[in-house]
Amino acid sequence: MTPPGKIVISASRRTDIPAFYMVWFMEQIKKGFFKTRNPFNQKVSIINNTPDKVHTIVFWSKNFEVFIKREYGQKLQHKGYNLFFNFTINSESKLLEPNVPPLNQRLKQLDYLSSNFGPESINLRFDPVCFFKTDESDMNNNLHDFKYIVSQASQYGIKRCITSFMDHYKKIKKRTSIMENFSFIDPPMEKKINILLEMEKILNKKKIQILTCCEKELVNALPPDSGITNSSCIPNNLLMDLFGGKLSLKKDTGQRVKSGCGCKISIDIGSYHLHPCYHNCLFCYANPVSK
Repeated sequence: MTPPGKIVISASRRTDIPAFYMVWFMEQIKKGFFKTRNPFNQKVSIINNTPDKVHTIVFWSKNFEVFIKREYGQKLQHKGYNLFFNFTINSESKLLEPNVPPLNQRLKQLDYLSSNFGPESINLRFDPVCFFKTDESDMNNNLHDFKYIVSQASQYGIKRCITSFMDHYKKIKKRTSIMENFSFIDPPMEKKINILLEMEKILNKKKIQILTCCEKELVNALPPDSGITNSSCIPNNLLMDLFGGKLSLKKDTGQRVKSGCGCKISIDIGSYHLHPCYHNCLFCYANPVSK
């Protein structure tokens, strides 16, 4: 009988483990397993996490400062784990992302990860693109640092940038309803297309590929000469190219496949409730309604 293949650990879509929970993560690595709870049916599963069972750990974060300072990446590599990074770097905005470090600190982290783990192992995420009203303007957005971020990322060898437009969940609307003179805006499709095409031009000049996260309708509406496609933030085919071995190329049906999610099968070990994220981003679907 053919033995089961190795798994990909996603750490995590549900919270920021590198920023807040690496002590817990490394304790579970030492124990040899994670306990995960399905957020829909509350079923608990035991996930073996020893190097002979895990092909790659995919870290998602907006702040790798602790991860870098304590050399967690090197420690995990020494144990035999392959590492891949989804690093979200948006324009500096204390309104939208009050608790992330200053932009230049985050870019230094990107430089470090690229230098120590290879630029091919990093997806830069500019996500999400937000539009909002304030008492000062009826049409604000968070694109003001995009060119600078792209310019710096290109110097570090980054070749992929994933983006999407903000999803207007009821939880987010309820959270912002108590704010004076502020509301998020969902711009029309035509405006989104124009912005995405402008982002593509900027990225093409730096030889960085642009991909979209869960924007199937938008991608289908793009002109035929655009090279923008749907992304796979858990890219098992790329992970095999980088690290060898075999992985399933089936799509993760637990994600938003109908919306264009191309993520391949992985196991997410984060928890909305046990691992709350303290970045307190205004647009985040994972944050509680009240702050």
